[in-house]
Amino acid sequence: MLRVHFTAEDLLDVTFAEEPAPLMELGLALATLQRDDGLEPALHRWRRGLRCELPGAARALLEIVPPAANGPLFLDPPVADLEHGLERVMTTPRGFVESELHKVLDSRARPSSWTRGLMAREGAAWKGLHASLRSAYGSVLSRSWPGLRNGFHLERAWRVHQLSRAGLRGTLAAWEPDLRWRGTVLEVRHPRDFDIVPAGRGIRLLPSMCWTGRPLIANQPAGPTLLVYPALASLPQLAAAPADDPLVALLGFTRAYVLSVLTRPRNTSEIAAEVGISKSSASQHAAVLRRAGLVTSRRDGKAVWHSCTSAGLDLLAGQWRS
Repeated sequence: MLRVHFTAEDLLDVTFAEEPAPLMELGLALATLQRDDGLEPALHRWRRGLRCELPGAARALLEIVPPAANGPLFLDPPVADLEHGLERVMTTPRGFVESELHKVLDSRARPSSWTRGLMAREGAAWKGLHASLRSAYGSVLSRSWPGLRNGFHLERAWRVHQLSRAGLRGTLAAWEPDLRWRGTVLEVRHPRDFDIVPAGRGIRLLPSMCWTGRPLIANQPAGPTLLVYPALASLPQLAAAPADDPLVALLGFTRAYVLSVLTRPRNTSEIAAEVGISKSSASQHAAVLRRAGLVTSRRDGKAVWHSCTSAGLDLLAGQWRS
């Protein structure tokens, strides 16, 4: 369990990132590339294609980006400009590089000569890192970045609307049971047991279109504590969304369709029949919408009935964009 000990000052200073962070999204995409658990079919297809297309120059990054997306912090600065981000990476102090790489590599195989060169600040290794990051970004994100950015701003608008109506606790409740509050301490489901003390620098929320796992919390060396969470629509869903339909761009086509049919109660079988998907897929989409606070579900015998919440109706009505 990870425990984040927020102060009153932190909780009074909650902000949303203004723009997506290219290197942050790249790191999360490379982590997702290595995961097999609980991915939707669209993400499985995207991951298979990405594995085939990832250039050799970019594959070295998989050694230092673990599937859990828990570091190294110097590799994915949360800045909106790619060039600025690369500059930040390349000027990381040696001590911070060593400590972050040791955290990642402690549980992995013996580091390669390239990784040892990164820790030693060898020029050739760092030139290779720069080339790997550029190559990976070009392959994974460059073509889809405009759509990703559009999806980010729609996601941000929706969450700001939620924050204004439900406060931070209500907004973060979408990720239960991954997150739980005990007073001002936020507990996050995590394979390791440790504590983070933000020390009054605030909280910045950053949605990701490339990450579908548990929320991630990073105590930045300077600035607010970063809470990265999976957006309602993943990158593959955004790629298929029409630019002129904000609801589809926010949720993905199938999930938006599911929400639209739930303006009156439907059971899982009825959703599947109306949308033209399997019962298991209908159940999965309803579960995602439920975690987002857009749908409520109740069991009646063997059937599970689903319907829109007031937040879901707001979303369908477009009130979140006003």
